[in-house]
Amino acid sequence: MNISGTLNVFRLVRDPTLCLPQHTVSTFNHLPVPLSKAFPKQDGQKQVDIRAVVLDKDNCFAIPHTNDVHAPYRERFQELRKAYPGSKLLIVSNTAGTASDKHLAEASILEKNTRVKVLRHSTKKPGCKAEVFEYFRKNPDSGVTSPSQIAVVGDRLFTDVMMANMMGSYGFWVKDGIIERKSFFARMEDRLSDFLLKRGYCPPSPRSDFE
Repeated sequence: MNISGTLNVFRLVRDPTLCLPQHTVSTFNHLPVPLSKAFPKQDGQKQVDIRAVVLDKDNCFAIPHTNDVHAPYRERFQELRKAYPGSKLLIVSNTAGTASDKHLAEASILEKNTRVKVLRHSTKKPGCKAEVFEYFRKNPDSGVTSPSQIAVVGDRLFTDVMMANMMGSYGFWVKDGIIERKSFFARMEDRLSDFLLKRGYCPPSPRSDFE
């Protein structure tokens, strides 16, 4: 059970924009590489500088309950690995690497198959931002000095995108995923997102400082 997700969803009562992504793509294959390309420089604005990427697993780059990259996405996954080498690319899943992962076996298999670090975290998304920040602090080769230099990629608005906004980072929503999302929460996410966007709500701006 994702207690963090259940509790944090009440934040949306106060600030519903927390579930809005800064960028939306249909599938993992539609991600721009590097991700900063999603935000062309505007006159008078700084160029977006995304130095590190946090990837969700299930229904983002992997079929749910599997621990390997979905075959049609392997080329794009490798492009991301090259653009964000070493500690610049991190997998943060609500299955692999959590207390639900017995003996962390899934995390080990996922790391072996993807050659990307899987975060071991005690709190599930969206409540694990402190553990994500701590990872980047301990790995200075990531180049991360600000939450605005991090992008979070995932298929869930109430976990992946919400965590990105709580962190002060960029949320990339993989809207369609690999399989159809039929759960009650997934349908509610889509309806809330459509409702907010039609009424002109905008996602929060990324922050330059860590909280």
